[in-house]
Amino acid sequence: MDRFFTQKTCDNCGGSLDGGRIMSMFDERCLCIPCSDKEKKDPEYEDAVKADIEQIKGGNFNYEGIRGGKK
Repeated sequence: MDRFFTQKTCDNCGGSLDGGRIMSMFDERCLCIPCSDKEKKDPEYEDAVKADIEQIKGGNFNYEGIRGGKK
Protein backbone atom coordinates (compact mmCIF):
# COMPACT_ATOMS: atom_id res chain seq x y z
CA MET A 1 0.00 0.00 0.00
CA ASP A 2 1.16 3.54 -0.75
CA ARG A 3 2.96 5.29 2.12
CA PHE A 4 0.46 8.18 1.87
CA PHE A 5 -2.26 5.93 3.27
CA THR A 6 -0.21 4.27 6.00
CA GLN A 7 1.97 7.00 7.48
CA LYS A 8 0.99 8.31 10.89
CA THR A 9 2.44 11.83 10.91
CA CYS A 10 2.33 14.97 8.77
CA ASP A 11 5.41 15.47 6.56
CA ASN A 12 5.28 19.19 7.31
CA CYS A 13 4.76 19.54 11.06
CA GLY A 14 5.10 15.98 12.35
CA GLY A 15 1.61 16.08 13.86
CA SER A 16 -0.91 13.26 13.80
CA LEU A 17 -2.85 12.45 10.65
CA ASP A 18 -5.77 10.99 12.65
CA GLY A 19 -7.92 14.04 11.79
CA GLY A 20 -7.39 13.60 8.05
CA ARG A 21 -4.70 13.90 5.40
CA ILE A 22 -4.20 15.48 2.00
CA MET A 23 -1.38 15.62 -0.53
CA SER A 24 0.38 18.96 -0.80
CA MET A 25 -0.38 20.93 -3.97
CA PHE A 26 3.30 21.92 -4.20
CA ASP A 27 5.09 18.58 -3.90
CA GLU A 28 4.54 15.03 -2.67
CA ARG A 29 4.29 15.70 1.06
CA CYS A 30 1.38 14.25 3.03
CA LEU A 31 -0.17 17.02 5.12
CA CYS A 32 -2.49 17.18 8.09
CA ILE A 33 -5.56 19.38 7.64
CA PRO A 34 -4.16 22.37 9.58
CA CYS A 35 -0.99 22.36 7.41
CA SER A 36 -3.15 22.07 4.30
CA ASP A 37 -5.13 25.13 5.43
CA LYS A 38 -1.87 27.07 5.90
CA GLU A 39 -0.64 25.93 2.47
CA LYS A 40 -3.75 27.41 0.85
CA LYS A 41 -2.59 30.87 1.98
CA ASP A 42 0.67 30.60 -0.01
CA PRO A 43 0.79 33.18 -2.84
CA GLU A 44 1.62 30.41 -5.35
CA TYR A 45 -1.22 28.10 -4.27
CA GLU A 46 -3.58 28.98 -7.15
CA ASP A 47 -0.75 28.43 -9.67
CA ALA A 48 -0.10 25.02 -8.10
CA VAL A 49 -3.78 24.06 -8.39
CA LYS A 50 -3.93 25.17 -12.04
CA ALA A 51 -0.75 23.24 -12.89
CA ASP A 52 -2.13 20.12 -11.20
CA ILE A 53 -5.39 20.33 -13.15
CA GLU A 54 -3.50 20.72 -16.44
CA GLN A 55 -1.34 17.70 -15.67
CA ILE A 56 -4.41 15.59 -14.90
CA LYS A 57 -6.11 16.73 -18.11
CA GLY A 58 -2.98 15.62 -19.97
CA GLY A 59 -3.14 12.18 -18.36
CA ASN A 60 -0.41 12.64 -15.75
CA PHE A 61 -1.89 11.37 -12.49
CA ASN A 62 1.52 11.26 -10.75
CA TYR A 63 2.49 14.92 -11.04
CA GLU A 64 5.15 15.92 -8.49
CA GLY A 65 3.84 19.47 -8.12
CA ILE A 66 5.33 22.82 -9.10
CA ARG A 67 8.03 22.49 -6.45
CA GLY A 68 8.55 18.85 -7.35
CA GLY A 69 9.44 15.78 -5.39
CA LYS A 70 9.18 15.14 -1.71
CA LYS A 71 10.64 17.87 0.49
